[in-house]
Amino acid sequence: MSGDFVWRDGGRTVVFRDGGLDAAAGLLAEHGMEPFDLLTTERHVAGARRLASAAAAVHDVATGGVPEAAAALLGSVGAPNLVALGGGRTIDVAKAIASVTGAGVAAIPTTMSGAEMTGIHRLPAGAEGMARALVRPDLVIADPAAMTSAPEPELRASSMNALAHGADSLYTPFANPVSRMTALHGAELIAAALDEGPASRDRAALALGSILCGYAIDSGAFALHHVVCQTLVRVCGSPHAGTNAAILPRAMAFMAPRAPDELKSLATAIGAAPESIEARILSLGGNPPGLGDLGADRSKLPEAIEAMLLRPELSFTPEAPTRSDLEQLIEAAW
Repeated sequence: MSGDFVWRDGGRTVVFRDGGLDAAAGLLAEHGMEPFDLLTTERHVAGARRLASAAAAVHDVATGGVPEAAAALLGSVGAPNLVALGGGRTIDVAKAIASVTGAGVAAIPTTMSGAEMTGIHRLPAGAEGMARALVRPDLVIADPAAMTSAPEPELRASSMNALAHGADSLYTPFANPVSRMTALHGAELIAAALDEGPASRDRAALALGSILCGYAIDSGAFALHHVVCQTLVRVCGSPHAGTNAAILPRAMAFMAPRAPDELKSLATAIGAAPESIEARILSLGGNPPGLGDLGADRSKLPEAIEAMLLRPELSFTPEAPTRSDLEQLIEAAW
């Protein structure tokens, strides 16, 4: 795995650096992101005192959904730049607020959610009509150690979330040579890193795989997998990364006959034969718990499936699934 790099991509800059979290205050100044308000959680601010001391204000991102958490902070953030330190929810809250206020956004991810690489997010509750546009962070400070610091079960679930970004982007109408190239290389890096033991794992490769797959979904958009997962999380209350880990193996098995060329390429990238892609992804995810064990509310499943069928992104799936298809896919992951 090569070392640190700076990737300038249009109006976005990605600084991929070992020790990036410790250097974040200086990097923000270097890239014109001062003054800034810091959006984070109590858990994360404890390890980033230097960054917090450089902020004009520090805001704790409340638990719960992104629209509600963003709405709660909308009136209290005042700096022209927002710095999000945390997982995908924290980063999405900053993006949601900025979509209304016009603030610049810098993201310092502590998971492999991919939110730092996308302009995909929900809007603040009650302020949907005030949004100017969806927001993609201007600056990403990607510190491999911070991104891959979770305990092994959580890290594997987060890795399946990252892998899903690349996988689901391969077969949409918006997939293109660049999005497919980054998706497949990202998938290859993630799989290879997860095949290594935790003590010897190439965490930089794992983090880079997440960055590349995040880029791929931002460029190529998403279809079946993300429609199912996003809706289950919102309606049935299952955790985000765990839901991705439970659904991804079944979604890719479902897609194999519908997008055979793309799924063959994905299988090759992760070191599997096309017919064993489901088993390979289950193994990479550490044989994750099913949706029921994750706490998903089965009584709300009909409501969730109805919402899935209404999502326009579902039509981005080759041979878009029927209600029965969705029921069978989700049941296999329960």
